[in-house]
Amino acid sequence: MEDAAALLVDFIHRHPRLMILTGAGVSTDSGIPDYRDKNGEWKRKPPVDHRDFMRCERTRQRYWGRALIGWPVIRNSQPNPAHFHLAELEQRGHVELLVTQNVDRLHQQAGSEKVIDLHGRADEIQCMSCNFRADRQTIHNRSYALNPAFRHFQADTAPDGDADLEVDFNSFRVVDCPQCAGILKPDVVFFGDNVPKTRVQLAMDALRASDGLLVVGSSLMVYSGFRFCRIAKEWNKPLASLTLGRTRADDLIDLKLNTHIGETLAAVLQQL
Repeated sequence: MEDAAALLVDFIHRHPRLMILTGAGVSTDSGIPDYRDKNGEWKRKPPVDHRDFMRCERTRQRYWGRALIGWPVIRNSQPNPAHFHLAELEQRGHVELLVTQNVDRLHQQAGSEKVIDLHGRADEIQCMSCNFRADRQTIHNRSYALNPAFRHFQADTAPDGDADLEVDFNSFRVVDCPQCAGILKPDVVFFGDNVPKTRVQLAMDALRASDGLLVVGSSLMVYSGFRFCRIAKEWNKPLASLTLGRTRADDLIDLKLNTHIGETLAAVLQQL
């Protein structure tokens, strides 16, 4: 642990202004499950597909029925030491921008201010047809009122607010937009959808302005995150990773630290 911290401290001393890219591994100590195992393989079925969600009522019934169990895990989660350590790195002037693939908003709760939620935020709902937006819990409260039997179900939860609930969802009543009766969807980038170009451009600008890229808690198996590693190499930006297990960018990484995130960052802050 100390050796890994010393290597990362040296990396930061040589490249003091970093763009940081975080993934699900940062939030596991907050009780939010991650998607993949140490080899980068899915631990479960992939998250709901955007196209299926938009075109299939049954997919939406299943999604919202399971979300009644899965969402409270994200809603009730609290930042863990890794979130606070990354916020302190920003306070010390070492963060050009923190780009997170997580949708839990825990970086902001921990005090990070220079943050882009690359995949959106799970705590807000948007209508796909009009400009209606709402706090997610408001929609869930309405969903509970329409489907009281679902209050009593229990199941294991997933990182995206999903849950391993297998029941008959055909009678589940989905909440529609109160303004236009359109489809309501969490303000997150679902599997198979595209990250908004403005977010990608802001992150690219930050990467260009930074001295290097530090990946924390991400296997980088999703292209939306992996692309920044490819661009960093094209721009001759040094690349470090603090992530347990294999990543998609292992052959691009200059410094790979396969060790516990929170404890390593704590030691880094002590040594900086």
